[in-house]
Parts: sequence; structure tokens; C-alpha cells
Amino acid sequence: MKALPLFISIALLAGCSAPDATRSIQSSHDADKVVTFVDYQLFTPNGQKVSLSELPDDFTEADVILVGEWHTHTGIHRFQTDLLKKLNAQNANLALSMEQFTRDKQSIVDEYLQSTIGEQTLINEANAWPNYESDYRPLVEFAKVSGIDVIASNAPKSIVRCIGRQGLSYLDKLEMSERQFVASNIDISSSPYKEKFMASMHHGDEELTRKQYAAQLTWDATMAESIVHYLEQHPGHQVMHIAGKFHTENGLGTAAQIQTLNPKLSVIVITPVERISDKTQDYQLEVLAPPVRYVKKDNQMKAYQSLHSRNDTLVCK
Repeated sequence: MKALPLFISIALLAGCSAPDATRSIQSSHDADKVVTFVDYQLFTPNGQKVSLSELPDDFTEADVILVGEWHTHTGIHRFQTDLLKKLNAQNANLALSMEQFTRDKQSIVDEYLQSTIGEQTLINEANAWPNYESDYRPLVEFAKVSGIDVIASNAPKSIVRCIGRQGLSYLDKLEMSERQFVASNIDISSSPYKEKFMASMHHGDEELTRKQYAAQLTWDATMAESIVHYLEQHPGHQVMHIAGKFHTENGLGTAAQIQTLNPKLSVIVITPVERISDKTQDYQLEVLAPPVRYVKKDNQMKAYQSLHSRNDTLVCK
């Protein structure tokens, strides 16, 4: 992606010598513009601006609010924390569900929320993501001080990776003590989500792609089941769930899995976008798009090969 336009930097410097009134007008004019990676602006599905101070009734009435993200995006993570605070102010019966923690680590997350272990123990023993301290700490800390449950909703990464190698048949090899950490039903039959996933893969190995889709859907089905089970056990609660945007956008992935498990649940999806559209069913979070990860094809291939080398060390049953 392009760097910020040079004129923005020049304008900021020029503002230092401008009259106070001019600075005030300029600041007010730019307040809702998305010009840096910490900025965000929420829009309705038809492209109308939404203020967090006056959320639509949809948010109050929703059982589940799915917030997609580009991982490590500062503006999106800032929005997630701001939204959690706003939802908590409106509804004390609120829970936070996270892709970033897995079911087998729920007890460790609970111990941290109860202050019986410290943060470094949480990071080490719950296998927190490398960007936990910069991106997810604000959410967990707010949940901790506010008494909000945190749902470790995802499937263990080691199981998902082995499904990616062997397919869903890998689940038959698991003991019940491990099988419980994965959704009870994972339906890999044809669906719009499967079509989207298959179209996004370009390595040409159809059998491998089908196994990788099974792994992808294992994430979605497990997160959805974790959310639905929590709501069954906590009637009247609302769940805000955060996950990568591919898992949630356009009502597919986790959103579709939730509706399959319980069609009566009201689900809202918020998707980060670079440009606002009036042809979507999702609420839209305008942010700057992440920088391009690779420009040179050989650099991309090196990263892909490095990832495969790391995955090769995984031993599946």
C-alpha cells in the first residue's frame, strides 16, 4: 500500500504556525477521517456513518457481534476495545469470545481473570499470540477489571494443522479428552464459504486444498459452537467475538455456523474495509488497508517455504 501522502505531513507541520482558530477548524474537520493506522470509522451496511456513542438498536438487540480483523492492525484493535467498553456500558451481561485462545486453555484464561496467575504465565501457558501484549492485552485487561467472561473459543492449533494434513479422519484418532476441544460436527459439504475458500487457494493441489478447507472449517465450527454453548449456559447474555475477517465476513464462516446451530440467534458482522460499499450485509469498519506484504514473488515464495518447513516438524498421530 502507498505511504501516507506527503501533503499530510506538510499540513501538520504548517499547522504549528497557523492561528489557533485555524488549527481548531482543521482538527474538527479531520476528526472523523481515516488517515493513519490508528483511525477508524464505523458504517452501516448501506454506507451511513455510525457513532459508537449512539449505536443502532441492532447492537443492543444482537445476541452475537462478530468483529473481523486484519491481525496486528492498530486501528481495528483500538475499535475492538472501544466497542467492548461501549457494549459493557449498555449491557452488564456481556462476554468476550476470542479466536486467539483455544478451548484447551480455558482454565488458564479463567485463572488469569481471577488474578490467581500473572500475565506472563497466561502468555506462556495459554500459548498467547506473539502480538498479545500490543493488540489483545487491552481487551483482556478491560474484561478482567469489568468482570467480563472471556471465551477461549478456538480449536487447538496442533489438531487443526493435522486435519490440514490428513483431513477430518484425523479426528477419529483422538481420545475423547482431546476430541472435546473441537466442534462435534464439521460439515465440509458444498457451501458459499467453501466456494470462497477454494477460490482463494492457488497451489493447484485439489486434494490438499480440500484438507485445508476441512482445517479452516474446524476453526469456524469450533468457535461457533463455543459461542452457542456459552449462550445456552448463560441465557440473556451477549457475546462479542473477534477473529480474522475471513472467518466472519459476509455472514459466512463462523457466522453461518452459528446460525446453523441456532437459527434463532441474532448475529451482527462487522468487517474491516478500505472502501465503503452500499452493497453488503455487514457493518463496515473503515480503516487503512494493511501494507502489501510482498512485492517480489521470490520473497513470497521464501516465506511460504519457511512456513512449510516449520509445519513439517509437527508430528500427527
